[in-house]
Amino acid sequence: MTMSQPTRTAQPLAFPPERPDPLAPPPEYALLRTDRPAARITLYDGTPAWLLTRFEDVRSVLSDLRFSADARRDGFPFVSAAVRASVGGRTPFFRMDPPEHDRIRRMLSRDFMVKSIDALRPRIQEIVDAALADLLAGPQPADLVQNFALPIPSAVIARLLGVPYQDHDFFQTNGRRMLTRSSTLEQSAQAVVDLREYIGELARRRREKPGDDVLSRLVVERELTGELDHEDVKSTGLLLLVAGHETTANMIALSVATLLRHPDQLATLRADPLLLTGAVEELLRFLSVVHSGVPRVALEDVEIAGVTIREGEGVIASIPAANWDPAQFASPGELDILRDARRHVAFGFGIHQCLGQPLARAELEIALRTLLLQVPGLRLADGAEFAPEKAVYGLHRLPVVW
Repeated sequence: MTMSQPTRTAQPLAFPPERPDPLAPPPEYALLRTDRPAARITLYDGTPAWLLTRFEDVRSVLSDLRFSADARRDGFPFVSAAVRASVGGRTPFFRMDPPEHDRIRRMLSRDFMVKSIDALRPRIQEIVDAALADLLAGPQPADLVQNFALPIPSAVIARLLGVPYQDHDFFQTNGRRMLTRSSTLEQSAQAVVDLREYIGELARRRREKPGDDVLSRLVVERELTGELDHEDVKSTGLLLLVAGHETTANMIALSVATLLRHPDQLATLRADPLLLTGAVEELLRFLSVVHSGVPRVALEDVEIAGVTIREGEGVIASIPAANWDPAQFASPGELDILRDARRHVAFGFGIHQCLGQPLARAELEIALRTLLLQVPGLRLADGAEFAPEKAVYGLHRLPVVW
C-alpha cells in the first residue's frame, strides 16, 4: 500500500472550515499539518481537491510550474460560486500562466515598484489624515471599517488607477458582491459585468483625454499600440480596482482589532514607532487575509507531502496554515511584533506573488502609524462583526471609541 492511498481515501474535510477564534486560522489546519499535510477536501459544490498546510509545501507548489494558476483549465479548484464567477469574461492575468501572465505583469510593474510607491507616500498620508479627521469629527462609537479602513485604500487605488473616487460606493458594493462566498453565481457574475463595463467606459474616455494614471498608460501605451486589446484592459483594470482596496481595507481593520486585543504589543509599538515596519510584516503573517488559500491545478502527476497529486487535480495552498507553521515561525499563535516575519507568504510566492504588495505595505504603515499615535485613547467597543464569507477575510464592522 502506498502512502498516498490512505490519505486519498480518508474522510475529506469540508472546505473552508469555520473559525472558532476570529483572529486565528481554523484549528483543523494544525491537526492536518501534522497528520495529513496533503489532505483531501470537498469544495462548496462537492468538487474534491487537495489542501496543503505546511509552509515548505505551500512555497513549493506556488513556485512549481507543474501547478497551473490558469482558471480556464479543467480541474481548477474554485472555493465558491462567487470566485468562479469572478473570472467570467476575459481571465485576469493573475489567473494565467507564463508567458501570458508575465507579459501583462511587466506592463504594470513600473507603477507598483517600491520607488514609485515611495513617491506616492505623501499623497497616501494626505488621504489618511483626511480620513482620520473625518473619523474624529463624527459620533462615537464609530465604525472603523466604513469611516477609516475602507476609504483610505479606495481613495489611493482610485488615484493610482485613474478612477473617480466619487464612484466609490459603486465599486465597493460590486467588489463585495463579486467576491463574497454568500453571493450566488448570478449575483457575482452580474457584478463582474457591471465593473468591467465601468472600467471599459473609463478606458474609452482615456483615449481622448489621458491622465497620469495606470489606466491611461494601459490605454495609450498598450491598447493603442496593439499590445493589449480592450477586453484585456477591462480585466486588468477590474483586478487592480477590486484587489487594490478590498485586501488593504480588511488588513487595516483587522490589524487595529488585533493590536487593541494585544495591549502589550501595542504599547511596545507606541513606545518605538520605528518598529512599525516589522510589525506590519508580523500582522500580515498573523492575519493572512487570503484565508481561502491560493488555488492551483496539477499539469502532471506530482509527488508532494507524501502523496501523488494526479494531473488535473485541484490544489489549495493554504496561506493561513503556512504562516502559522511552527516549523517556520516559533509559537505562531503569539503576536510578536519583534519577530522577523519577512518570510511569510501572505502575498503568495513565486511568479504570481502579489504585484501590489509595496502599495499595501505603505498604506498599512501610514494608516496604523497615524491612527495609533494620534489617537492614544483608541479602544474597541461592542459589536465587531467579522466576515468569514468574504474571499478576503475581514470585518463588516469594527466599532471603536477614544
